[in-house]
Amino acid sequence: MDPTAPIIYFDRYSQQLREEKILGERALRWVYGSSLGGMALHLLIKRAIFSRILGALKTSRRSAREIVPFIQHYDIDVSEVERDVESFTSFDDFFTRKLRPGARPICPGNALALPADARHRGWQDASLIRDVYVKGQSFDLPALLDDAQLAEKYARGAVLLSRLCPVDYHRFHFPAAGIPGEPTLISGPLASVSPFCLRRRIDWLWTNKRVRVTLHTESVGDILLLAIGATGVGSIHQTYTPDLPVNKGDEQGFFSFGGSTVMCFFEPNRVQISSDILEQTARGFETYARQGDVLGTPLT
Repeated sequence: MDPTAPIIYFDRYSQQLREEKILGERALRWVYGSSLGGMALHLLIKRAIFSRILGALKTSRRSAREIVPFIQHYDIDVSEVERDVESFTSFDDFFTRKLRPGARPICPGNALALPADARHRGWQDASLIRDVYVKGQSFDLPALLDDAQLAEKYARGAVLLSRLCPVDYHRFHFPAAGIPGEPTLISGPLASVSPFCLRRRIDWLWTNKRVRVTLHTESVGDILLLAIGATGVGSIHQTYTPDLPVNKGDEQGFFSFGGSTVMCFFEPNRVQISSDILEQTARGFETYARQGDVLGTPLT
């Protein structure tokens, strides 16, 4: 596959394939599609200082003028946003927006809930993951989790990878009720997690800065939650309180400006990923679905 080919995903709600509108597409194609862009990536763009500078620009009051054009170009539904658009004081203030109560209904019963508005990929067995974004790429689980024992624990379990685009609601949530532990920070650079990047090097997922949290549940055992930063995401904010019970769908945290990824790892034989996500993953497509919708169901 051409790494700069259009990004096509499956929409769970329309049941159709759609082409993604990409923020900063020309810049991404240059950075990840040219030798000069590659030099810029390694010398500056993936470094924390670049994301801090970009973050400072997006948190300035002047950046608020970008909000309305952004909403119009990407057809963002502001009726579900908790605050009036005029009240946001910077672009990042809007980017990290909360939604109105009920805007993301949580799936009922024992089903697990998707952690974020995102384009999702899923696999039933982590050890059999192949051809991620392009043929021949698979996960290095010990490197991704930065822990050999955890990698062994989840090596044969189900995995969900949820890629948040810059246009998405950028808060992420717990997929099940349980008790979350302390967050563990794994330091690293901040390369893009756009398919333009991941089609070339999937290993950015396990070199980028990330935060690991274990959610202890009664229904499906321990769920390992991984939040992965990206270009422009200098901060991964955790808003929950460790060791206090949470409900399914409760907020876990949010990303500052930029595209990002969250992943859920399940113990073997505990969770069945939703059939549409599995089918589209096998076809090479992500499945767009919103936070709170069905991720899968318990196997026990």
